Amino acid sequence: MKYYILAGEASGDLHGSNLMKALLKEDVNADIRFWGGDLMQAAGGTLVKHYKERAFMGFVEVITNLSKIFKLISFCKSDIKTYNPDVIVFIDNSGFNLRIAKWAKQHNFRTNYYISPQVWASRAGRVKAIKRDIDRMYVILPFVKPFYKKYNYDVTFVGHPLIDAITNREQIDEFEFRETYNLGNKPIISLLPGSRKQEITKMLSVMLSLVSDYPDYQFVIAGAPSQDYSFYETFIKSYDVKFISNKTYDLLSVSNAALVTSGTATLETALFKVPQVVCYKGSAISYQIAKRIVTLKFISLVNLVMDKEVVTELIQNNLNKKSLKLELDKILNPDIRHTLFLEYYELEKALGGKGASEKTAKLIYDNLS
Repeated sequence: MKYYILAGEASGDLHGSNLMKALLKEDVNADIRFWGGDLMQAAGGTLVKHYKERAFMGFVEVITNLSKIFKLISFCKSDIKTYNPDVIVFIDNSGFNLRIAKWAKQHNFRTNYYISPQVWASRAGRVKAIKRDIDRMYVILPFVKPFYKKYNYDVTFVGHPLIDAITNREQIDEFEFRETYNLGNKPIISLLPGSRKQEITKMLSVMLSLVSDYPDYQFVIAGAPSQDYSFYETFIKSYDVKFISNKTYDLLSVSNAALVTSGTATLETALFKVPQVVCYKGSAISYQIAKRIVTLKFISLVNLVMDKEVVTELIQNNLNKKSLKLELDKILNPDIRHTLFLEYYELEKALGGKGASEKTAKLIYDNLS
């Protein structure tokens, strides 16, 4: 079978790569063409466009890059038509993917979606288009299935692929890791400022403002694979911090605490059982627009899955040095950490266990056979 997979940003690349590996096992004749990143490229198939070429965050950033986005959409449609796949598999990235899905359905391509667009967070009106344009939807968060059921759309909950990605990763030796990156013996506080330039710019300066207040800890920045060290250098040259690129899982496995930009990283940090403070700050205009359309009580996946505040969220103006220090002090407190660990174990249960990629690959393949 011929598969055309569309993924965006680092998390889509991760989940796309694991789905591709599972598809190649399920279908020995699989021919895969995709939009994604380095991990998907390593899994096999043919890379069409790297997600770095379309990493735009926030309403303002998207508007200022509309011309480039429309050119990419036009190219994607042409490439799909030429390749003529048996199925198109969309992974998250709704702004781009739902436009392609509408066109694809009109041209009689089979359409599957893995990792639902966040219609459960905002603009639920998009469900009508999803029901029209997507043949089968595979969701990875437990609360998404009942959300769609309210709209008479039957979707399949397959579990969260992060559990497999973390469980199956190669274990590291902490001593060797510390020695390799010259980290010393101090307990580590990881800084995860995101993967896009806009969010790193907003988040990292506030995170770094705490460094001098914790001389007994080693602060380490988790560099995103999509950004070069030169971009981070302007932020960190005045601080006693370490920088490690593209080793976030290894870093989290040896971390004592973390300051984390809202997104998939909050869930990853929780699955590594690392106490965290969730941070988010966008442009003033983007934030005001988001406030008016987002209907959720929380922004972090940890709290959304658990349907209560498990981890503290510092949003927009609340993300400042004073508040961040107060919350970091809390998660370094042994009693609070113990409670948080118990919540994290319950979170893992709620996410549905192992095998998400394999389940999804089998369902996609079986429905084509």
